[in-house]
Amino acid sequence: MPTALITGASAGLGRALAAALVSRQWTVVGDGRDAAALDSAAREIGFTAVPGDVADPAHRAALAGACPELDLLVNNASSLGVSPLPPLARYPLAELENVYRVNVFAPLALTQLLLPALTAARGIVLDISSDAAVEPYEGWGGYGSAKAALDQLTAVLGVEHPDLAVYAVDPGDLRTAMHQRAFPGEDISDRPLPSSAVPAFLRLLDERPPSGRYRAADLLAAV
Repeated sequence: MPTALITGASAGLGRALAAALVSRQWTVVGDGRDAAALDSAAREIGFTAVPGDVADPAHRAALAGACPELDLLVNNASSLGVSPLPPLARYPLAELENVYRVNVFAPLALTQLLLPALTAARGIVLDISSDAAVEPYEGWGGYGSAKAALDQLTAVLGVEHPDLAVYAVDPGDLRTAMHQRAFPGEDISDRPLPSSAVPAFLRLLDERPPSGRYRAADLLAAV
């Protein structure tokens, strides 16, 4: 039975991916900062909950200890940063540092810890990206630049570890709590649910194309 570690598994895309993998008989370990929400999701879906902040080195060590064997790492946990989204000229630098800690340094640090297990399994790394990593949207400079940095780390890891499949995936705009924080007071009910993007991720797992950056919309269009 393959094993997956999904960060940010208590809600949104992380929870949807956990549910899909459990339904495929995967063993899933999930983390999240909200222990109560994570435990509730774990009980409902059937995965192992390891609550904590992925930016905390001690928590990352606990996650690695919970996954001595690993086939898939999904670096999904992210921080939007300041809400409402400020222009870069007024972006609080301490907040921007935290965005980079969560969105760039933490995924790399966790991947470093888990590389031995992933290499042994010829496994897969999935880093959740965003269209803000490549498009210059006003107000998205903090989050978008962090995701652009994650994209580059993902690309280089794929070159440096050719036995692994290493993907950065843009899931598109989804109806999530983080997306709502980006548009406070606005109705985002027109955005699709996170579960709508899951088939794109499953296609990557099933077909294992070359390492690189993919858009869920493109993967779904070819299904």
